[in-house]
Amino acid sequence: MTPTQLRAFATVVRLGSVKKAAAELGVSEAAVSTHVGQLRRELGDRLFSPTAAGLAFTPGGLRLASRAAELLGLQDRTVLEVRQAGSGRRLLRVAASSLFAEHAAPGLLQLFASRADDLDVELSVADPRRFQTLLATRAVDVAIGPRPPGLDETISYHPFFNYQVVMVVRPDHTLATVTPSLGQLREQTWLLGPSGAAKVGLVPTILHRINVPEDHQQIFQSHAAALEEAKRGRGVALAVAFAASHDLARGDLKRLASSAVPSDGVWGLLLLGSGGMPPAAAELERFVTTPRATQAMLRGSGATVGRFRPSIHVTLWS
Repeated sequence: MTPTQLRAFATVVRLGSVKKAAAELGVSEAAVSTHVGQLRRELGDRLFSPTAAGLAFTPGGLRLASRAAELLGLQDRTVLEVRQAGSGRRLLRVAASSLFAEHAAPGLLQLFASRADDLDVELSVADPRRFQTLLATRAVDVAIGPRPPGLDETISYHPFFNYQVVMVVRPDHTLATVTPSLGQLREQTWLLGPSGAAKVGLVPTILHRINVPEDHQQIFQSHAAALEEAKRGRGVALAVAFAASHDLARGDLKRLASSAVPSDGVWGLLLLGSGGMPPAAAELERFVTTPRATQAMLRGSGATVGRFRPSIHVTLWS
């Protein structure tokens, strides 16, 4: 079997359609069918068959689907490692939830990368529900954020940072001088960063607990932008407590108190077990629990261009 055949099959599995797979791969449906047919003949298994509800996979097809993702991920990683070895540099690919990526990742990753002259770090923002897939396919080496539901035994989760999310308003807001009820909170305009659109994490948990209507939620390009709107008196914002501490101390914002709304969250490190992690990922696992790492997350000034590379993914098909 060839990588091209496996990639065609894996794309059919992921999209559930030969037609959609061909469109994504930029080839004809006949080409995808040819690759799948070659796999069927070599393995002696039909792999899948069309039904009225979609594609029905055989037990062998399901087994190949998981192996194909692993093999393709291993191929991509091998190519990357060979190139790194040739250039004398290492690359650590980190996926993070939007809240962690904005408030804690820059300081942490800058300090971590500065400890090694041969290490670059690539940070991408991802929905925590995709962490397991990204790790299993080796699209990333490490994921950081809240624990996603449904983790299997191939992924290890290591909580390392406790934080708080607080509700804040401008000091002259109508709720600033009272302890608001859930009903009062539900009626407000909520100014949210990208984490407000997520399904996993403390911010969506808070919104669900209050039962905030969607038409009362305004999502901004960053959590900092949402806070700026709160300072202008446009509504209630959710802020990571340590990130909003200066605004609270200066009196630009005021914290709302409500025992009915959860405020405590945990960020953890997710890694591929069974020896699948690169050495740099194991180093980061040890580093995140150190006092220096904690201070960097709380007070980090950001990463320099020489150390931090936002991810750019280019795929070439032939």
